[in-house]
Order: sequence, then structure tokens, then C-alpha cells
Amino acid sequence: MTAPDGQVPPDVVTFGETMAALRAQGALRLGGSLGLSVAGAESNVAIGLARLGHRVRWAGRVGADELGALVLRTLRAEDIDTGHAVTDDTGRPTGLLLTEPRLGTLTRVSYYRAGSAGSAVSPADVLPALAPGTRVLHLTGITPALGPSAAEAALAAAATAHESGITVCLDVNYRSRLWSADQARTALRPLLAHVDLLIASEDELPLVLERPAADESQAADRIVSAGVREVVVKRGARGATSFTADGASDCAARSVDAVDLVGAGDAFVAGYLSGLLDGAHIPTRLHRAVTTAAFAVATRGDWEGLPTRDELGLFDQPDGTTLR
Repeated sequence: MTAPDGQVPPDVVTFGETMAALRAQGALRLGGSLGLSVAGAESNVAIGLARLGHRVRWAGRVGADELGALVLRTLRAEDIDTGHAVTDDTGRPTGLLLTEPRLGTLTRVSYYRAGSAGSAVSPADVLPALAPGTRVLHLTGITPALGPSAAEAALAAAATAHESGITVCLDVNYRSRLWSADQARTALRPLLAHVDLLIASEDELPLVLERPAADESQAADRIVSAGVREVVVKRGARGATSFTADGASDCAARSVDAVDLVGAGDAFVAGYLSGLLDGAHIPTRLHRAVTTAAFAVATRGDWEGLPTRDELGLFDQPDGTTLR
């Protein structure tokens, strides 16, 4: 399908805050070296999908600074459409995060995003990105936590996409440093009326429920009964489960030596949406999702280790294999 302007529409549109990311080699207070990259839940998913061969558009705001230029350059290098990204000219800076490994796979993350350009994203910034023919809008619960205009943008995009027949995916992705559980519930529940696919960890499901559920299965049933077509529960090393009106489907995680858990959830979402876009059945979607998540935890960085489509089968090779 071709849009009225002659452009091929994206498979997926997503938006949110992408920050510059400084990664320490050890405890920050001891000094040492820092690596510079970029990170953001939505852009991590965008990169994962682009590497799997899908057309992806990222919208959002960055500062008119060198870190903002780094964000846009990195996304463009990953073949992501940034034509609807806005460079903020009001003096708001690009956000920054610091990550430091502290114990095994435990990583401490510090955010410097108050008053950032990304927190000021508005409906006017993102609605034009939803071109006719777009198949999926991907949102996370992080964006509404950034501020009033970002929350308004998330709700407006979800409503517009839903009315246009675009599949709306919401990854709850709760961040306790950004808001309380009650604040999250107040903002996320109105979004649910427009959501087709909800992705959450086990402890995030209560954030979209009006009242507590007896167990995970009852929580998922309530969400599906409210109009959401599918609920996918991420369990990390214990795999994942998809719930629909037709029942539940489980998938075990891939066995891998974990190096860095940061970004694993985003990698899972990218794999799941890739399967959805390919028209795969739920078991195949789940298998691809746990595979992309395994790539993420086996390498350092939020998105650097995400696979291309021809690498998805590498986990099926015998241990110690050398491809020549």
C-alpha cells in the first residue's frame, strides 16, 4: 500500500523519549571509563523491529544539542524513519541516563530527564506520524509518566490509531521512579479502551485493573473482557504467556548465559510484534519474542545485541559452533 503522498507507510509507528546513555564500567563514584550510546524503551523496540526487516517510524522530541543529534543519527543509522521527530528549539535539553553494573546482572540506572525535550512531546508532534496504511502503533506506559503533554499525546495517538483500524500495542513498562502505582493506574486505564494488545510483566497487570484480581488468569480474563484482544505476560527467565478469548498459550524462555538484563523486555516486544506483522500464530510470536529477548540478555547494551532476521536461528546451533 502507498500513502497519498506517494510514500510507503510504516509497518509500525512508535514515539517516546530517547535519551543519551552513559554506561559505566564499574561504580560511578570510583570514576573510570564511560561509554556513550542512546536508549529509550520505544526506540529500543523500533531498532529491534527494523533489524528484523520491518519499516518503523519513530516520533518524539530531542534537544537542539549534540546529544539530540546523536539520538537522531543513531536511529537513522538503524534504518528508522525520523522524519516526524522534532528538535526542540525552546532550550529543553535531550535527556540523559547513567547505567552502572553493580552485582552480576543487577544494574543501577539513574535518570536526568526532568524538563527534557522528550517530556514535552505533544499530540501535534505525533499524530501526523500515523500515516494511512500504518499497521501497528506501539506505546509504553513510560511516556504518559513524563508529563501532561506526553500523557495527552499517548491518549490522542491511541484513540486516533484505534479509530483508524491500526492495531494499538501498549507495553505497561512501569517505572516507579517516574510515578506511583496509583498515578500510573489513573493514566493507563483510559488508554485501555483503545488497546488491542497489552504486554506486561506479572506485577504490572494490577496497574490496568479497576479492582484486584484473584490471580493472573483472572486479571487477564478481565482485561480481555474489557475489549483488549490479547494480553501477553512476560516472565523473564520463566518465559511468557499469551491470553486471548480462546485460552492461554505458554512459551519457555531460551536458555542463555545472562550478561545484561537491561532492554530484554523491549527486545521481547520487538520479537512479538515482528511475528504479529508476519501473520504468525501466537506460539510462533512467543517463540520469536523469547529469542530476541535472549539475544538482548546475552550482550551488553539496551539494543546493540538485537538480532537481524537471518540471525534468529543462531540459538538453534550447537554450543561452540563457528560459522565460517
